[in-house]
Amino acid sequence: MCNFNTRFYKNLNKIKMRKIIYIFILLIAISSTGFTQKGAVTKEMLEQIKKSYNNNEASVKAISNAVSNNDMSKLALNRENAGKVDHYFKYKVDVKGITDQKSSGRCWMFTGLNVLRPKVMEKYNISSFEFSTNYLFFWDQFEKANLFLQAIIEHKDKPMNDKTVEWLFKNPIGDGGVWNSLTNLIDKYGVVPKEVMPETKNSESTRWMSRLIRRKLREDGIELRKMAEKKADVNKLQERKIEMLGDIYKMLAINLGEPPTEFNWRYKDKDGNISELKKYTPISFFKEALPDVSFDNYIMLMNDPSRDYYKLYEIEYDRNVMEGKNWIYINLPTDNLKKYALTSIKNNEAMYASCDVGKQLNKDEGLLSLQNFDYESIYGVKFGMDKKDRIISFESGSSHGMALIAVDVDKNEKPVKWQFENSWGASSGHNGYLTFTDEWFNEYMFRVVVLKKFIDQKTLDILKTKAIKLPPWDPMYSMDF
Repeated sequence: MCNFNTRFYKNLNKIKMRKIIYIFILLIAISSTGFTQKGAVTKEMLEQIKKSYNNNEASVKAISNAVSNNDMSKLALNRENAGKVDHYFKYKVDVKGITDQKSSGRCWMFTGLNVLRPKVMEKYNISSFEFSTNYLFFWDQFEKANLFLQAIIEHKDKPMNDKTVEWLFKNPIGDGGVWNSLTNLIDKYGVVPKEVMPETKNSESTRWMSRLIRRKLREDGIELRKMAEKKADVNKLQERKIEMLGDIYKMLAINLGEPPTEFNWRYKDKDGNISELKKYTPISFFKEALPDVSFDNYIMLMNDPSRDYYKLYEIEYDRNVMEGKNWIYINLPTDNLKKYALTSIKNNEAMYASCDVGKQLNKDEGLLSLQNFDYESIYGVKFGMDKKDRIISFESGSSHGMALIAVDVDKNEKPVKWQFENSWGASSGHNGYLTFTDEWFNEYMFRVVVLKKFIDQKTLDILKTKAIKLPPWDPMYSMDF
């Protein structure tokens, strides 16, 4: 038996040695023949690619020197477009001045409130007014924290690599939002004037506060999952969630101040009359200041050519309040959006709108035009994706909310250019406004919120259909601010 084992292991060692020698020879053969993994860049391929770039040409050298030493936006600025578009409009809503969101992602909140505040100024006959965005931002962040923790509890039995669980931990909280985010907050918490809860350093620059709250929420989410693994019942998880929300409330109050439950307010009208000092709650102030506003009368319209038109869509978890509404919209061709927007502006109604503001934006001129920048001529490379392809490849999406307030038309009443009231301060763009061409509207405008009374019945009937639910990682949501 011992002799057999000895012979067996000797033969086994010989076989192992032969395999090692064979692998060694194979590696030498691979290296000498230039064998590479399929799809890798080979020497021959690289030589072929290099031939397409002739850096000996004087024009190529000049472009290379210019691009490597200068601001690309200045070099690509198309001088032929200078002065081609003015900032005059045949139809313009009676707006009330520019606001400034500072270093925050609260454009959606400023935009929605900018649509509403002219109504308050008209009601009280006052020359200026702003809502407290800090007040609503506090409740936005608090409610988003609750939404995240509740979702963690609801998906506690799913693995960490589940798509929804993964998305939740990647996006526990943020300062972005859409129209329904604002209406959810106002319906639940009301509004207050800006002077009742003014801005703080951390409401105007949200980065650090948001970063630390995200860190805490992720920690809390992991704790809840560990409790669930140890068979803690739902009541225990809910009790612990309340304690966790106490920490979030404390962090928000330290950064933003504690929101008022009651306040006193009075105003001075354009005629110099001072009103009596009155006590309000945020809800009672909303009802008095905006008595005719019902958010059920506002409809979100979308242009997303990557999906079927004349359908109703809903994006899951695209809300900030647990019991609030998700982002629900009717998807329509661009011409439909223009038709309703034109009617709204003619009737002196500003609209919440959002777009991909970074595309072809000339900040100095306050102009969005497809002819603003010529990157193709600089690189000799064509950029040819259409709107649909840009959406599905995550190249473009709705990134910024602004109030749509003006339109200019030709002699046939066809739009030629439009205007946004922005929330980047009066020194940005054209005195705080952005003008955009009708062609730019086609490519980079995504949604508008229009009053029902300006929309035809056939389109409104789409609201009666069952919404097609989309996941929160949908391309249109992923760029939402």
